[in-house]
Amino acid sequence: MARAALSQETVVDLAVALVDESGPEALTLSAVAARAGVATPSLYKHVRNLAELRELLSVRIIDEISDELGPAVLGRSGEEAVGAFMDAWRAYVTRHPNRYAVVIQQPHPSMRTAGERLMGIMLATLRGYGLADSDAIHTARCMRAAAHGFAVLEASGAFGLPERLDESYDLLKHMIVAGLTALR
Repeated sequence: MARAALSQETVVDLAVALVDESGPEALTLSAVAARAGVATPSLYKHVRNLAELRELLSVRIIDEISDELGPAVLGRSGEEAVGAFMDAWRAYVTRHPNRYAVVIQQPHPSMRTAGERLMGIMLATLRGYGLADSDAIHTARCMRAAAHGFAVLEASGAFGLPERLDESYDLLKHMIVAGLTALR
């Protein structure tokens, strides 16, 4: 890659490809620089350090998740919206387990806009249940935790028993919907 073609977006693209192929532990500035065909110091024009690159990756990935979740729940409500949300989350994580593993899970100022967009989709998904204010936030956290936890366990191969994972996930979605229905 020619130096002139290097930009912050290109650096993030290269980092995503590296993580997808080699796992989260492979993410280093020197590995990204090698993919770009430049010396590591050349990256400092585009990212301050590895921490900033991780933040940029997290924003990219959260935006990708939102890009998939938004259309999945659009025009749906109630149980159908919750199921579509949870299915889309699981599909993203199982399709991109390494990429998802690099997401910074703690709130971070650089990720605020991406996080607010994702939260907006979660809250819209729950709108049909009449939740507001703190109740909506608590419920969104629970729904995210359920989808995240199952998908991460699945992607890491943690479910070893022979029962079909789709059946287990359908049960989890049913449990979430039953809990939401009980809150009404």
